Amino acid sequence: MSSGRVRTRRAALGLALTVAAATALTGCSALGSDDSNASSNGGGLEKSKIKVSIMPTTDLAPFWLALDGGYFKAEGLDVEQIVAKSGQESMTKALNGEADIALSTYTPFFVAKSKGAADISLVADATSVNAKSNAIVTVPTSNVKTVNDLAGKRIAITAMNTASDILTKSVMKDHGVDFSTVKWTLVPLPNMAAALKDNQVDAAYMPEPMLSQSAKTVGATPVIDINTGASQDFPLTGYGSTTKWVQANPKTLAAFQRAMKKATSDALNDRSKVEPLLVKYAKIDEDTAKLLTLPGYGSTLDARRLQRVPDLLLQMGVITSKVDAAPMIAPQATS
Repeated sequence: MSSGRVRTRRAALGLALTVAAATALTGCSALGSDDSNASSNGGGLEKSKIKVSIMPTTDLAPFWLALDGGYFKAEGLDVEQIVAKSGQESMTKALNGEADIALSTYTPFFVAKSKGAADISLVADATSVNAKSNAIVTVPTSNVKTVNDLAGKRIAITAMNTASDILTKSVMKDHGVDFSTVKWTLVPLPNMAAALKDNQVDAAYMPEPMLSQSAKTVGATPVIDINTGASQDFPLTGYGSTTKWVQANPKTLAAFQRAMKKATSDALNDRSKVEPLLVKYAKIDEDTAKLLTLPGYGSTLDARRLQRVPDLLLQMGVITSKVDAAPMIAPQATS
């Protein structure tokens, strides 16, 4: 064989090895790329830009961590947050197309499902009640001193048929207090402290950080902790969307779930990552951020745990027929 032909064969072999190496480095094969990695590099998503309706409470810490920490970006997502005044309003934004995904207390999702008002899918967990993370509070000038004094009083809540009134009713029922005469007063969360101070209401249902903020600004004190009796460790908030959106955007949804799962894990393991986000987004001071009680964070939905919500709603007469939580849970990303 001539030296020219040897050089030609060597050059061809070198080119083949170069192509093979490049293919291995990019993770691609002649059969196509792996769809499971598509969203990690921003490819393959049905929507790369999504809107999420939220409320500025401590429930959002993992979401804000995913937003500021680049967790969404790493999954190819550009996420815009839209602020709502209540869980009901947040859910409505998803139903009318103003948002793709909504954070809400679980109760509006199940009420809507029960009434056939919307086909809701639950896409990710958010929080459960923790000791001292949610409470019914009052101020020193109010004539409400204990849970027994709540009957017939004006109690501030964000909206009817949300966690604020359902869990207040549950706690009152546990203590044998009649809630049928309560004058439920709708007040946006940021205005509740002022409503207490100005004697517009006698008590208010508050989550953190409003609990700690109102304690500093108006001397609000807990009447009773929500983390008691039937509402102990109760599933509180989660993310939902329309089933139509979930079915049309499976890869986008999986990317959102993966980002939230990682952010939730990091928030649970390192509180120092959470506190600056509460200062930035929930507009609280650094001292309050260090002292307030965080809710129980979660990301994966469990049907048996969630079933507590519609069961309580049925028990309280908010819905009239049993709702099964399991079929409402959207497919969950595994990694």
